[in-house]
Amino acid sequence: MIDPPVSAPARGGARRLQGGARPPVRPGAGRFPVLLVVFVCAACGLVYELELVALASYLIGDSVTQASVVLSVMVFAMGLGSLFAKRLRCHAAVGFGLVEAALALIGGSSALVLYAAFAWFDEARYALVAFSLAIGVLIGAEIPLLMSLIQRTSRRADGEHDAAGTVADLFAADYVGALVGGLAFPFLLLPWLGQLTGALLTGAVNAVAGAALVLCLFRRDLSSRARWWLLIGNVAVLALLATATVLAADFESAARRAVYGEPVRVAVRTGQQEVVLTGARQGPLDLFLDGRLRASGRAEARYQPALVRPAMRGPHARVLVLGGGDGLAAREVLRYPGVRTVTLVERDPGMVRLARTDPALSALNGAVFRDARLRVVYADAFAWLRGAAQGGDGCGDRGGDGGGGYDVVIADLPEPGTAPGAKLYSQEFYGLTAGVLADGGRVAVHAGAIGADARAYWTVESTMRAAGLATTPYRAPAHPARAFVLATAGPPPRLGPGAVDLAPERMEGLPASTLVHPRYGE
Repeated sequence: MIDPPVSAPARGGARRLQGGARPPVRPGAGRFPVLLVVFVCAACGLVYELELVALASYLIGDSVTQASVVLSVMVFAMGLGSLFAKRLRCHAAVGFGLVEAALALIGGSSALVLYAAFAWFDEARYALVAFSLAIGVLIGAEIPLLMSLIQRTSRRADGEHDAAGTVADLFAADYVGALVGGLAFPFLLLPWLGQLTGALLTGAVNAVAGAALVLCLFRRDLSSRARWWLLIGNVAVLALLATATVLAADFESAARRAVYGEPVRVAVRTGQQEVVLTGARQGPLDLFLDGRLRASGRAEARYQPALVRPAMRGPHARVLVLGGGDGLAAREVLRYPGVRTVTLVERDPGMVRLARTDPALSALNGAVFRDARLRVVYADAFAWLRGAAQGGDGCGDRGGDGGGGYDVVIADLPEPGTAPGAKLYSQEFYGLTAGVLADGGRVAVHAGAIGADARAYWTVESTMRAAGLATTPYRAPAHPARAFVLATAGPPPRLGPGAVDLAPERMEGLPASTLVHPRYGE
C-alpha cells in the first residue's frame, strides 16, 4: 500500500494527511481492536477446517483422505481468496464486512449441510469439496483486507508506517488465534456442543466480530447506505444461525432417522465416538458406532460366535478381549466352561457405561458386566499392550490372574480403514499382541469384509504373518459377509467345525501395514 504524501507542519505543530482518507481513529488507538478481530477470525477459520475434517471422517471414513482433501483444497482456495481481495482493497472496510458475513453463514452452516447431504442424498463428497473451496476463498481474503485496515490505524504522527512491525503483529495474532481455535474444537466445542451446534456458534462469533470492527471502528469509511446494508445483512446471518441452532436437535433426529432407517432409541456422544441404538424397545436392537453398524440383534447370534468359537478350541482359562466395549464378545467368551478370567480393554468408558445401563443393550450382552470373572480396563488397546509387554504398572498382569500370558486374545476392534483402525491393525500392534500370549495361545481378529474390499482383509492377514504369527484365514457360513483371522505364535492353528478355511483364496505379495506406512485404503 502506498502512503499518501505528508504536508508540511500545520499551525501548532500538528500534521495531517493529504491525498487520502482521514484515519478512522487516533493513530495507534485502533491497532488492538483490529488484532483482536484477527485473533477471533483465525480461531473461527480453524474451527471450520477441523469441523469439515472431523465430520467428513465420520460420514465418509478414511480420515487421512478426507483430511488431505480438505487441507489441500482450502490452502489452494486461500490463494484464490488473496488474489480476489486485491480488488477490494480500495473498499477494505465494506469488503471485510461482507467477507465475514459470508464466512459466518457458510462456515457456520457447513456441518449442517454436509450432514444433510449425507443423510438424504447419501453423497457428502461434493458438498465437502464445495465448502472447503468456499471457506478457503473467504479465509484467504481476510488477511489482505485486515492488512489494509490495520495500516489505517497504525500511522505514526509523522504519517509513516512500521510495515514490518504491522505484519509481525498481524501474523502473530493470526497464529495464536489458530492455536486457540484448534484446541477449543476438540476440548470444548465438540464435547460440550457437538459438531452442528459448535459450528453454528462459531459462525455467530465470526459474524459479531466482523460486524463490530467495521460498524464501530471504521464506520466513517462507509456510506450511510452501506452501514445499513451491512447491519441488516449481519442481523439476517445471526438470525439464520440462531434459528438453525434452535432447530439443530430436531434436524439431527430427522437426519438420523434418514440414515439409520429405524427409530433411534439412544444417541449419545461419549467423547470418543457417537453411539446410536436403533430399533423398537421390544424388538431387535442395532448398535452403530460413528455411523457404522457394530452389532445387530438380528445377527448377533452369528457374528460373535464366528469370531470367538475357533479361538476357544484349546486352553482358555485366561482371555483378553481388545475393544468390545458393548460386552458382546465377552458374553460369548464367558459361555465356555473353564474360563477363569476375562480382561476387557476398552478405550471408551461411555460405551461400557451404556452397555451396563441400557436395558436393551444389557439384555443383548447378557448383563456380562455383572460377572465377577470380567475385569474392565479403560485404555487404548495399543498403549495397554505396550505397557503389558514392558511390565508397566496400570496395565494389569500379563495373565490376568498372575499367569504367564493369555490363552486367548480376541481383537474386536474398529474397521482397518477407520481413524483408529490403522494403528490397531499394524505389524507393531500384532507384535505386541504376540508378546502377551501364553505358550500355545491363540489370537482371533475380525478383519473386515471379504467381498469388494478383499484387499484390506488380506492386508490384515499379511500383516499378522509379518509380525511372526502363523495365520489361518476363515469365515463362517452363517455370517458370510465378514471374515476373520485365527493366529498363533506356533504352527498354523486348525479350525473347528462351522468355519471355512480361506487360505486357498489368499492374495499373495501384499506388504504389511505399519505405523509409518499404513496400507489400508490404498
